[in-house]
Amino acid sequence: MNGRPIRVLCVDDHPVLVEGIRARLKLEPGLELVGELSSADNLVAEVKEHAPDIVLVDIAMPGLDPFAAATDLHRHCPEVKTVFLSAHVRDHYLDAAFQAGAWGYLYKGDDIEDIVAAITRVAKGEYVFSPRVLARVRVRGVADRRGESTRSSKLEALTPMEVQVLRMIGQGLSRTRIAQTLHRSVKTVDTHRAAIMKKLDIHDRTELALFAAREGLVDSD
Repeated sequence: MNGRPIRVLCVDDHPVLVEGIRARLKLEPGLELVGELSSADNLVAEVKEHAPDIVLVDIAMPGLDPFAAATDLHRHCPEVKTVFLSAHVRDHYLDAAFQAGAWGYLYKGDDIEDIVAAITRVAKGEYVFSPRVLARVRVRGVADRRGESTRSSKLEALTPMEVQVLRMIGQGLSRTRIAQTLHRSVKTVDTHRAAIMKKLDIHDRTELALFAAREGLVDSD
């Protein structure tokens, strides 16, 4: 990084976690926390203002879907590296992270020292994944080689935005509220919902909500 500290922007709505990251980065001369956000809303604009090298993003927050926000960030600021940090390691989350151009996926249960080390490695151009994530990828790889279908096989057909709409349907949000939260029009939400129903072969909103719950999409971080 040309001798300057690695600049980190933390996007997470859990104050305790953010405080822990803030306190630890203050002890690391090679790292600098340049901003803290409680949602992914306006992430691209915030990144342009704070100019971070690494953006550490939670996956379950109010507001704009973090995966959709990361996708936009990757398109507008490809030099900025996104690393997801979550308490959940599920196939559909991993898929969405990879599709969003993430450089890493870390588990919130990891030791803070490991998270700090991972940030440094990403800044050097390495991809990083928690041991729990790597274990999940290996298990999934074995299942794929055996030709076994995974629980989330249908979810893999959905785009990150469609997964987010499905999650909000599972949370019981109205189409108007979903549109407001995602900063999209109601018509766009209806289009996403229709695509979801077609891909999942589900034709009722209640069934969609039940499917989302079974797949763990309504879990809170």
